[in-house]
Amino acid sequence: MDYSMKMFAAARKAGVTGIVCTPHCRDPYFDYQKMWASYHTFKRNVGNFPVLMGFEVAYQKLVSLGVHEWAPYLGIQGTDRFLLELDTNATEDTFKGYETVIYELQTLGFRVIIAHPERYEAIRKNPSLARRLIDWDCELQASADFIAGGRLGNSKRSAKTLLKEGAYSYIASDAHTVNHYSLLSRSMERYGSMLRSR
Repeated sequence: MDYSMKMFAAARKAGVTGIVCTPHCRDPYFDYQKMWASYHTFKRNVGNFPVLMGFEVAYQKLVSLGVHEWAPYLGIQGTDRFLLELDTNATEDTFKGYETVIYELQTLGFRVIIAHPERYEAIRKNPSLARRLIDWDCELQASADFIAGGRLGNSKRSAKTLLKEGAYSYIASDAHTVNHYSLLSRSMERYGSMLRSR
C-alpha cells in the first residue's frame, strides 16, 4: 500500500483526476477476492478521489472461466465498459475467435475496450485488423509507454500509425510503476488531441 500511495501521488502530479484500477485477470495473477480487498483498502486511503474497480481481462482466461458466468463480475464498476486483453502473439486467424467473444460480451450489454492493440503482433503486421475491431464496435486503448518504445518490444511505430488513423479512444497509464505516470503525461500532451470522441 505504501507503493500504491506513491503511485497515487504520481498520478495526481500528472494531472489524473480519476483512476480505474484494472489488475490483470490472467494466469497466474488472478485472485478475485484479494484484488477487491486491495481495491477497498486503496479507496479508503485516497479519500474522496474518484476510484473505480475493473479488470484487464485476458481473452484466454475469460474463455476458460466462461464468458457468461464471469463477465458480469469483471467489467468496470458502475459502467458498461469491459477491458479485454488479446493474445500478444495472435495471428490474423485468431481474430475469428475474438469476434465470437466480443459479440458475447456485447450481448451481455458491455462496450468492449481492447487493451494496447499496438502490442499485438498481428496488428503490427496488419494495422487494418485494428479497424476490424472498431467495426465490431470496440474502442481501442493505447498504453502510454508506447511513447518510450513500449514495454514488450517496440510498439511506438504501431501506436503512432493507429493514432494517425484516429483509431484510439483512450490512452491509459497502464501504470505498474511510479514513472509510468510521466509517460502518460507525455503521451497525452503530444497525442491526446488525436483520440476519437466517445
